Amino acid sequence: MAHKTFISYKYSEAQGLRDEILEALGDDATYYMGETSDSPDLTDTSTENIKKNLTDMMYGTSVTIVIISPNMTDSKWIDWEIKYCLKKISRKDRISQTNGVVGVIMEQNGTCDWIKNHLINCHGTPVIKFKDELLFPVIYKNRYNSNPPLKHCDSCNTWDLMNGSYITLVDEDEFKRYPTKFIDNAFDKSENESNYVISINVEEGTSV
Repeated sequence: MAHKTFISYKYSEAQGLRDEILEALGDDATYYMGETSDSPDLTDTSTENIKKNLTDMMYGTSVTIVIISPNMTDSKWIDWEIKYCLKKISRKDRISQTNGVVGVIMEQNGTCDWIKNHLINCHGTPVIKFKDELLFPVIYKNRYNSNPPLKHCDSCNTWDLMNGSYITLVDEDEFKRYPTKFIDNAFDKSENESNYVISINVEEGTSV
């Protein structure tokens, strides 16, 4: 089943990946509610006008795709967009539900290792820990937050990849190969949000 989606991204460095994601969605791209290369330029309008246009796009969506790019924390909007999508927003007689969120890691020089620490757990298995300092707090505070914790091992603190975190992070190539898999997973978690400790009112991210 297709879900209405919104893509949150830093325009100056990730618009190309946004277009590739829309292409990967195929027919499901008709359910995409965010801006495209054909959308009007809002850069010269007021902050309130930009917010109104963004909220009109986001309201009614059920899954937010966040492009994780190297300079994303320089963005004035990504942090705010994620927080908006995690809230239940009332409009007239309707209340929106919390969006599912999936983070798509943008490649740099053919790899996504710029945001990863490669480690070995207590079983000798390779694992990945992400560099929180390159993410907004609203992203890393909503990782490893399943309740009860969905872990493969308490000793080495290895969490379930798909369901241990409300916001799963995935490399761009894998997401583009299986977009429905990750969008459906994000939506399913939003339908069971009581199984996660969701953080919204966390400190604003800063540039790194």
